[in-house]
Amino acid sequence: MSETTSQIAVPTSVEADILAALGPRMIVLVGMMGAGKSTIGRRVAARLHLPFTDADSEIETAAGMTIPEIFEAHGEQHFRDGEARVIARLLDGGPGVLATGGGSFMREETRRRIGDKAVSIWLKADTDVIMKRVKRRTDRPLLQTADPIATVNRLLAEREPVYGKADLTIASRDVPHDRIVDEVIAALHAWLSGSDAATTSVSAAP
Repeated sequence: MSETTSQIAVPTSVEADILAALGPRMIVLVGMMGAGKSTIGRRVAARLHLPFTDADSEIETAAGMTIPEIFEAHGEQHFRDGEARVIARLLDGGPGVLATGGGSFMREETRRRIGDKAVSIWLKADTDVIMKRVKRRTDRPLLQTADPIATVNRLLAEREPVYGKADLTIASRDVPHDRIVDEVIAALHAWLSGSDAATTSVSAAP
C-alpha cells in the first residue's frame, strides 16, 4: 500500500527541481530481489515528500494471498499476469515512488508502460550482495532451489541486459543506505535537467 512520509518540510532546490520536472510521472525502481528497491525507495520517497508503493505488497493485497502462496497455487505465469495489471494501475497514480518485483521489468508491455509514465532506475546488485540479503528469507519462490547461487547467476544473466534498458543505473552495494539515496537523487536531478552526462548514471564501488 502507498505510504506518505509524515515529514512536513520545504524541499531543497534540488528536490524541488526534481518534482517540477517529474510532473505526474512515477519514479520506478527495478532490479533483482535483494537489490534494495523497497528500502531505497522508501527513503527516496521521504526525501522527495512523495508517496511510496511496493508493488509486491499491492499484489498480495489484491490477491488476498502472499506471493509464495500465489506461486504455489497458480504458478508463475498467473503471478506475472496479475503483477502486470497491478503495476499498470499503480503507474496511473503518480507522482510517487514505486518499487517493483524482480521479474516485472522483463515483460515488454510493462517496460513500455514504465517508459511512458515513469523514470526508471535499475538498482544493480551482484550475486554476493543479493545472496547476503536474501539467503535467510523464505518468501522468494524463485530461490527455493537446490542451488540458489546458481539460480541467482542464471537470473542475472537473463535479466541484466533488460534491466540495462532503464533510464538510470545505480550500483547497490554494502554502504549506508543514505549514500545510495544521495546518488539516486543526484542522478535523477541530472537526468531530469537534461544533463548529457546523466543518460545513465552508474555508481562506482567504494
